[in-house]
Amino acid sequence: MNANVALRKLKLVKGCAGGGPARRGAAAARGVEALSSSCLSTSLAGFKSAGSSGSSGRAGANKVLAQAAKGSGVFLFGFGGGAGKSNAAKMADWPPEGNTLPLATFAAGCFWGVELRFQRIPGVEKTAVGYIQGDMENPTYEMICTGMTNHTEAVQMTYDPTVVSFAELCDVFYGGHNPKQLNAQGNDVGTQYRSGIYYHDEEQKKVAEEKKAQVEGAVTEVQAAAKFWPAEEY
Repeated sequence: MNANVALRKLKLVKGCAGGGPARRGAAAARGVEALSSSCLSTSLAGFKSAGSSGSSGRAGANKVLAQAAKGSGVFLFGFGGGAGKSNAAKMADWPPEGNTLPLATFAAGCFWGVELRFQRIPGVEKTAVGYIQGDMENPTYEMICTGMTNHTEAVQMTYDPTVVSFAELCDVFYGGHNPKQLNAQGNDVGTQYRSGIYYHDEEQKKVAEEKKAQVEGAVTEVQAAAKFWPAEEY
């Protein structure tokens, strides 16, 4: 990936790089290094503070860290599929052609860091970042940042339920962010950073509601998944 492409991608990680335009510009000037020191450190900070989300969150976070320690590949952009797997798919191909696996969709702040967490989980096959639960079609990053479209930044994935359960994915979700912070994650403030689990069937709904009930003070929204709009290609 060349520097120009990396800088264009940083435009999509405004939340991870900081708040206002001046801070975003400074982050862009620092290039990919700025992304690593924000998204990735935010992810690890989420893991380390997972105790506030209960024992199930800690278990999920520990599972992520254990897998990350073994991993040989980090996929920040596009699709993942666990440590060492191919990153060949593109966002325009979402959902993956011929997919027969179930979908899971989570929102927990800046989607790049959230995606990275799930990519490290055995059984998560493919991931995509994008926008969901909004009021208009074909949203762009600039549109959702206004807060007027009602979309949230989210990660959608396919997963193999014989390897990882939806309940375990929920544990990773709660272990990696602050579910008690309304319409924000850390210094990233706005409805596009809200906490959410968007279920694809009644069983996922049941599990999501049970998991939320185990986290005192959680403001996570649990809703049927609306249309997912993959983020722009860069």
